[in-house]
Amino acid sequence: MIHGIDVSAYQSETYSTAGLDFVIVKATEGLSYTNPRLAAQVKRARDAGLIVGFYHYPHMANDPVAEANYFLQKAPIQAGDVIVFDWEGYDAANKGVAKSRQVTYRDAWLRYVKGKMPRFRVGMYCNTDYWLNVDTSGNCGDFLWIATGGRAAGDPGIKAKWTFHQYSTAGGIDHDVADFTNRAALAAWARGLTEEDPMAGITKQDIADSVWRTDDIKAGSTEKDPKNTTWVAETYLKGTFENTVRLLTQETAQTAAIAKLASLIGSGVDTATVVDAVQKAIADAVVKVSVDVSGPTAA
Repeated sequence: MIHGIDVSAYQSETYSTAGLDFVIVKATEGLSYTNPRLAAQVKRARDAGLIVGFYHYPHMANDPVAEANYFLQKAPIQAGDVIVFDWEGYDAANKGVAKSRQVTYRDAWLRYVKGKMPRFRVGMYCNTDYWLNVDTSGNCGDFLWIATGGRAAGDPGIKAKWTFHQYSTAGGIDHDVADFTNRAALAAWARGLTEEDPMAGITKQDIADSVWRTDDIKAGSTEKDPKNTTWVAETYLKGTFENTVRLLTQETAQTAAIAKLASLIGSGVDTATVVDAVQKAIADAVVKVSVDVSGPTAA
């Protein structure tokens, strides 16, 4: 993990950068507030060669698009910077806003800003209360910055994947860690240079279930269970195989019957003898072509 801090107008313009790899600065709030120390605090981080991020604190009764545009106009964002939506609502501007509206606002803000800034990492900050009790979908944009108190750095106490963890406010400043091995790794991720594995965390069983058990194909006329209105691909394939075996069995039987009938033509036998011979040939052929279609037994 690497270390950083987040600052606002409550913190100094000359904060210490010793031991830090990133600084996330409050840029705006609502539709009219801009951090008066924004420029100086950002310069402090850039001069030290740190990765820079910007966050917006919302007034969620407002239009999320209008607030997003205000943020984008005021934040001096450069390539490789990180963009954050600060999702919390305990203050007077937000505590009267319905939780459902707060969720809708969050989703709209993240979606709009990502659409405007597609080459940037656009994520969300919140504390465990909001993540566990207000969130309904797990949407955090490109990354989650989670805040907890009283837990060790890097141990926020949630199961979800997190990228940043605010673990302390000691000394009047917010202390954070990021889940990267070094500053270069964070910079590569922020610039979109890190190639993320799209199959990460997906097991072979997940793939099998997705391919064979989730395709809702309308059931055919051979479905034996009247309550089953859809096939899953596994059932559909097995049914097709069984029907193919039946057709092959019938074809073999018919071929044998025709051959037997042809051998009897002109032999002077009566009709009953021919019928008996054909029926016996079909029965023999069906027995010979019997195939087990029960499938493999699970180990």
